[in-house]
Amino acid sequence: MQQSKALAILKSGRNVFLTGSAGAGKTYVLNQYINYLKQHGIPVAITASTGIAATHMNGQTIHSWAGIGIKDYVSDRYLASLRDKKYFRDKMDKVKVLIIDEISMLHRNQLDAVDYVLKFFKQNDEPFGGVQVIFSGDFFQLPPIGEEWEESKDKFCFMSDAWVQSKVHICYLTEQYRQTNNALNDILNEIRSGHISQKTVDLLESRIEYFMDEIDSQTRLYTHNMDVDRINKGQLINIDSSSKTFEAKVAGNPALVEVLKKSVLAEEVLELKIGAKVMFVRNNFEVGFVNGTLGNVSGYTEKNEPIIRTQDGEFFVAKPETWAIEDESGKALASFTQVPLRLAWAITIHKSQGMTLDSAFIDLSKAFEKGQGYVALSRLRDLNSLMLHGLNQTALEIDSLAMKADKRFQVLSNEVDEFLDEKELQNSWAAFIRYSGGTLDKKQIAKNIEKNKTKEKGQKKSTYEITLGYVKEGLSLEQIAEKRGLTSSAIVDHIGKIKEIEPNLDYSKFKPSDKILDKVRFAYSEIEFEENKVLKPIYDYYNGEIGYEDIKKALLFID
Repeated sequence: MQQSKALAILKSGRNVFLTGSAGAGKTYVLNQYINYLKQHGIPVAITASTGIAATHMNGQTIHSWAGIGIKDYVSDRYLASLRDKKYFRDKMDKVKVLIIDEISMLHRNQLDAVDYVLKFFKQNDEPFGGVQVIFSGDFFQLPPIGEEWEESKDKFCFMSDAWVQSKVHICYLTEQYRQTNNALNDILNEIRSGHISQKTVDLLESRIEYFMDEIDSQTRLYTHNMDVDRINKGQLINIDSSSKTFEAKVAGNPALVEVLKKSVLAEEVLELKIGAKVMFVRNNFEVGFVNGTLGNVSGYTEKNEPIIRTQDGEFFVAKPETWAIEDESGKALASFTQVPLRLAWAITIHKSQGMTLDSAFIDLSKAFEKGQGYVALSRLRDLNSLMLHGLNQTALEIDSLAMKADKRFQVLSNEVDEFLDEKELQNSWAAFIRYSGGTLDKKQIAKNIEKNKTKEKGQKKSTYEITLGYVKEGLSLEQIAEKRGLTSSAIVDHIGKIKEIEPNLDYSKFKPSDKILDKVRFAYSEIEFEENKVLKPIYDYYNGEIGYEDIKKALLFID
């Protein structure tokens, strides 16, 4: 199916499963539809099954949006407690369209739970309470995490009651918008088909490197936890500095605490060193990091909380977070509190789902689950960014149910394509807009378009531009840090970048005392620095008498 036809079906208000291989334009079609809904003033909930995917869509996780958390089942009593929260009740009342991206990673029980939540709040027994639902994704990803005894049919959400009852129209995009000579894309399509050519095997084997000297530049993906732990512990030992240990605090029912320990991605005992590569394992949209955000430990706050510099140059404080199992009244039966980090020189393929990696070193020699190879390889943009440690036959296989479903999806999509005429579909667009409380008034649509453009411009500001705005307002370092939700040390780093671009602004309020400035200037002239290593030598020169933040501030005023 072509993108234009899929978009026409979406605009008609029908429930849709938007799928297709990588590069077919699923995200493009979704964004086109989201813009259309916003232009016509139709309330849309943009969600995804993972935090990383949610940020790509400027949305939130479906678990958070629907209030289900990690639950597979929600009771009327629990929903009644949610109804007491005005913001949640208003959100449910308003929503007319629900988008769930990366649907393959959502368990069938959780999709049924979302369906039940919407029926409850909408007081409507139609599927999803009468809300239009758009599922998007690719079931060649690994199945959702479930119980050990569960098979794929017990986990894939296309097997759920909610999916079946919603009479989803399949839109299987077939156009290819990536370069036709993208070798990695050809390999992925062969894996999807279940027919692997010798050319593909030869191409993959040509990427095998049994030894890798430079580990910092690439993330390593493994099939087994023990390999991940071995690499991470080894790399941590190689860092020549003292470590800090963070132990989780647990409380509540011992059996439920054990359940939390197994389900939470944070480690019970976490050892860190400055420079350690880490990954956030919790979504915190207000602060700005999500499950899967990568970075390095750059220091610690006065409260010994790790400060993380992300790959995008942002700084975040990893404050302890609490995971809990609650009863229907919201009372915590068990809790697990820990900084939301884990070492990340290496991660498992399962935890890499939803990520996009610039490059990776992947070990598929011990692949034990069908789909692991497809998931790992599809994290990358092209074959040149891949280094393999090895691969086995299982790595190139995919789940048989996913393959059967995909073939069925293609047939159903073709039927929809033939049955629904694009011009006739256009006749139903206005009716759906009216049904959803949207507007057809051209002046109002123009205002909405302008409003959305202004909002997008604001969203496109870099972190440095936002800080620059506060500097120009004359705010102090502490005020800027509070408004940004970042550490004052991170703001000093921002100011260093800003000063290079805007050297004529007044930065005097950020200057340390003359005593500190003179000491740092003296040390700076005396020490022979190694490349890009300035802060620690000055810190050590005065045996820690001058803190890192004061050294950073002083360096702003030393030529």
